Amino acid sequence: MIRGTIRTLLFVCCLCAVPMSSTAQEVVHALVGTVSVIDATAKTITVKTEDGSEGLFKDSTGSKIAIDFNKDLRAQTTAADAFTKTGTKVIVYYFGDSDVRTAVSLQNLGTGPFTRSSGTVVKLDRHKHLLTIKSGSGANETFQIGPKTIAETSSGAVEGEQFEPRKGDQVRVTASPDGAGQTALFINAS
Repeated sequence: MIRGTIRTLLFVCCLCAVPMSSTAQEVVHALVGTVSVIDATAKTITVKTEDGSEGLFKDSTGSKIAIDFNKDLRAQTTAADAFTKTGTKVIVYYFGDSDVRTAVSLQNLGTGPFTRSSGTVVKLDRHKHLLTIKSGSGANETFQIGPKTIAETSSGAVEGEQFEPRKGDQVRVTASPDGAGQTALFINAS
């Protein structure tokens, strides 16, 4: 009995001594802004965000860091090192914190026009793909959530149809007006 216990303990100790490889991945987040500077030499991109501040992003060229980035989202984007259009409104997909952020890719939002709204979630109609928020003025605004809508959540960037806000959550919406209303391009819920 003692001999069996010793063997079991030795086996467990051997397993603990074997180095375990970690496959930690960086979570990809997103924000909206306008590309103001692309410095190919320094491999950086400067983006003026919607709050008026400027964010500096390293591009991820040559990075061997594993990232958690939905392949369908990624397919809609241009790699950071291949993006060349300054003055363009984009969604920047990145990892890292506010001091050191690395751009993975950018998604050109087109020429606009764009609207910006912020408020609290009133409801999300999943069947009709409609998000209704109450703005600071007290008016309700409704946005169509389309196949290209992106949402930034506390757990990273997700496709709009995966966005699951709760009533009362604070959100900021960048949208494009169309004949039927407004289509949400980017929802910031983080």
